[in-house]
Amino acid sequence: MKQLSEQQIVDNWNELLQLIKDTFDEPRRQKLLDMYDYFDDRMPIAPASGKAHFHNAMAGGYVAHVLHVIDCAIQIKKLWESNNGMINFTDEELIFAAMHHDLGKVGDLNQDYYIPQDSEWHRKNKGEIFKHNPNLQYMTVTDRAIFLLNHFGISMSECEYIGLRLTDGLYEEANKPYYMSYNPNWQLKSNIAYILHQADMMATHIEYDEWMRQDEEYNTQLTTNMKKAVEPKTETKQPSPKLSEKSQDLFDELFGDKK
Repeated sequence: MKQLSEQQIVDNWNELLQLIKDTFDEPRRQKLLDMYDYFDDRMPIAPASGKAHFHNAMAGGYVAHVLHVIDCAIQIKKLWESNNGMINFTDEELIFAAMHHDLGKVGDLNQDYYIPQDSEWHRKNKGEIFKHNPNLQYMTVTDRAIFLLNHFGISMSECEYIGLRLTDGLYEEANKPYYMSYNPNWQLKSNIAYILHQADMMATHIEYDEWMRQDEEYNTQLTTNMKKAVEPKTETKQPSPKLSEKSQDLFDELFGDKK
């Protein structure tokens, strides 16, 4: 199963904090840093999902996924630009929405969203590494993200709200009126939501591919080790020096010069 080392978790966390410092202006920058400081004992090790076959179901998976989505969003935005797609939002708005689209997966102010699955049966048979915390008030991940940002007094632009709100695409039922409006006046007036949804899907599927590759490598190595363990050990006997001498004497006796 894919895992991050302690150093990778620390490096990802520092990269995220540096991105905040480099991207946002005051006073929002400090408010964001204050929020991340509040969660610095929980967010760096939070998983991005609960099941092994989902994306980044591991300690540190949340931050790694967020960084991945930001990187994909920037790449996809450039692709839209190169194909004459309308870009009416800033890089700051794109990064803000990508950075916080899954913020609700951190949990509330005091409790984690994901907690370790304590049922061995569920871990073994359903691949549930983590489970949802039953003590949390139910909210969608997106609604909790907006609640947390509001709690820390972090404002957002209309583009940022639309992007963050709709990153999950049609996987969230509440997004359907935004994406499937048949009234031209109600259609999205920015492509930020499409770009962010594509970025999220791209990052998620690549993370799944990485998990599959590592799982296949692990299973291959495990199979190899098991075969080695059960194979009978056969020793290749080296010819005895004395036997070689006897053979040479016999050769000399048969074909050598006899005096």
